[in-house]
Amino acid sequence: MIKETNVGESDRLVTLFTRDYGLIRAFAPGAKSIKSKRGAATSLLTYSSFTILKKKDIYRIYEASPIRLFFGAGSDIAVLSLAQYFCELSGVLAEDSGTGNGELLRLMLNSLHFMTAEKRFPPLIKAITELRAAVLSGYMPDLVACGGCGKFEDGIMYFDLSGGGLYCSSCGKAGGAARELNPTLLSAARHIVYSPFARLYSFEIPESDAERLSDITGEYITLQTDHRFKTLEFYNSIKE
Repeated sequence: MIKETNVGESDRLVTLFTRDYGLIRAFAPGAKSIKSKRGAATSLLTYSSFTILKKKDIYRIYEASPIRLFFGAGSDIAVLSLAQYFCELSGVLAEDSGTGNGELLRLMLNSLHFMTAEKRFPPLIKAITELRAAVLSGYMPDLVACGGCGKFEDGIMYFDLSGGGLYCSSCGKAGGAARELNPTLLSAARHIVYSPFARLYSFEIPESDAERLSDITGEYITLQTDHRFKTLEFYNSIKE
């Protein structure tokens, strides 16, 4: 569940990110009531099972049971803000696709798990989530080699945020929409883009590099989607 809005005294209007049907906006009657069985299942940052009926273009939730509650996000303001950002990012990318996206849902659930239960460094999980989400949503960068001369590695490579290409120090330059990638950042970015999902989270880099990579991937997904992520801005304000 990626968004909730209170309606009246006891109801909720929720946005669900589903595996097969993309985004669904549905009413959850009585969900705000303490006695409601739908209360926990229709709370933000909850992975749940739903029975939904449609009548005259209106979806209503009749049964709901939680499968996984990511309450651990609330213990740290930075982690909570990132979790909310993942919800907003899911909504934007799923809205663009117009269909279900099981791999994107899998990515978000795994990222929430590693960030809340495994306590992995939040900026690294953010970078993994943003760059892999870009891959799954049609914004895949080309990080194989320099787009100008084909060089695989250089002391510093430049990542073009607008075009998604990679350039060596001879073919590219810093400034504008280009960001420097040292060997550690380039290796991490390539791993995120090209590795099998089972190995996606199986690496570590120094925290300073993770923070830099997080800044770059945040800029990239924002530029590519042309969307102002308010939750990302809030996270950045906390970080600063």
